[in-house]
Amino acid sequence: MIGGVEALIMRLQLSSSESGLVSPEVFNQLFTMHGTLMVFLVVMPLSAAFFNWLVPLQIGARDVAFPRLNAFSYWLFLFGSLLLNTSWLVGDAPNGGWFGYAPNSQTLYNPSNGMTFWVISLGVLGVASIAAGLNFIVTIINLRAPGMTMFKLPVFTWMTLITSVLIVLALPVLAVAGIQLQTDRLFGTNFYNPINGGDPVLWQHMFWLFGHPEVYILILPAMGIVSDILPVFSRKPLFGYPFVVFAGIVIAFMGWFVWSHHMFTVGLGPAANSAFAISTMAIAIPTGVKVLNWLGTTWGGSLRLHTPMLFALGFIAMFTIGGLSGIMHASAPSDAQQQDTYFVVAHFHYVLFGGSILGIFGGIYMWWPKMSGWKLSEGLGKLNFWLMRIGFNLTFFPMHWLGMDGMPRRVYTYPADQGWDGSNMAATIGGFLIAFSVLVWVINVIVSWRRNDRAGADPWDARTLEWSIPSPPPHYNFAEIPVVEHRDDFWFKKHPELVEEYEGHHGPRGAPGGSTVRRRLR
Repeated sequence: MIGGVEALIMRLQLSSSESGLVSPEVFNQLFTMHGTLMVFLVVMPLSAAFFNWLVPLQIGARDVAFPRLNAFSYWLFLFGSLLLNTSWLVGDAPNGGWFGYAPNSQTLYNPSNGMTFWVISLGVLGVASIAAGLNFIVTIINLRAPGMTMFKLPVFTWMTLITSVLIVLALPVLAVAGIQLQTDRLFGTNFYNPINGGDPVLWQHMFWLFGHPEVYILILPAMGIVSDILPVFSRKPLFGYPFVVFAGIVIAFMGWFVWSHHMFTVGLGPAANSAFAISTMAIAIPTGVKVLNWLGTTWGGSLRLHTPMLFALGFIAMFTIGGLSGIMHASAPSDAQQQDTYFVVAHFHYVLFGGSILGIFGGIYMWWPKMSGWKLSEGLGKLNFWLMRIGFNLTFFPMHWLGMDGMPRRVYTYPADQGWDGSNMAATIGGFLIAFSVLVWVINVIVSWRRNDRAGADPWDARTLEWSIPSPPPHYNFAEIPVVEHRDDFWFKKHPELVEEYEGHHGPRGAPGGSTVRRRLR
């Protein structure tokens, strides 16, 4: 909510030219805090909430491997969150961008305490994330139910494992960079001070060496959620399960080789730019494989367009648009024109809002009956989806042509003669539509709670183990640890007549469980 309010204030400031709603300094603080909160305090912890609650249920475990470490991770996260936002209360909010570029973030150019709050808070949040990541890795490897081999895991659990590995490897890079920046600021070292032989480009390398795996830390959990929603509401097995899993692994691996596409205008030279352009284009291939498999899952299925399915389909469409503009940024000459314009803002919001947030909302609607024991209203849920979808596109699509027309990022105002007022006003209206859609979700929760429409154990006719126990689950999860024989084992216990066809039949498309299974499920 705080991050959203910061965004709305920025949109009000930019809704018309030469506006004076906030000062340039406050605007710098707003976009710094908005970006930091949305990355570290919204998408990451919302994903971690699903990890905490859902992974033990999906693998047939009674808890995570280290419950006390889990609690330690949560309280550290809460402390880091409060510490970061306390900076507003003391009038010293961070103002150097969510990327904290040196030397602008050093005391010579930024003597206030805002960036000190920023570095310390991110250090605390990093420790919380690493503790959680280690916990989930051990949980998934060691606590799976008997018979649940790695390739019987639900895709969401696979994406949790891959994301946790990325967290454990990527967050220390940010921690080291932050320690160096903090010693520069407080103790006079010169890691990033060019006057005394330091190199500010080193900060960019270290930040984006963390930052691009971070993009996949943000999106892979949503991909896992969507991969579990689509089969349930298509009444089909996930098309190409091994390809979806291996695509996630390949994305995580290749994510370490693309960081300098954020630095095409730094002057690294044609060899480095060419290498990172090729790797950035190549990472689109496993992403495209996932999109193909999601569409293949819906193709020929008995689709039920409940709210979770709408959010999943919206995720595919919006994420694809963001991915296509990402391929444009993979070309160094193209990126040089778009760098630091609103075209880039449009791109990463299509990926991270149109991708991560839509996927997470789909997961909320999907698993809310299991978490609470009662259903959310379908009517309000669909209103939530359409308002969010329309508001999102109204906000961020005009930013494509604003960027191509030259509007720079991170400016608090613009001249009246540029012709940007109409697009910016549309974006502001869209931002308030998004806010209203979130309010509709809150109303949905309150109304549905009062209505108390009980969900039952398996309201969606779902596939994975969490739906085999009561809603909400007892504190011990499973009275008896299940024995798993098949992928989607709970589904085949409900439909034993489909086991032989699924395991032995290969339809004309060459996919297990093809046409025969679809006919039987109808």
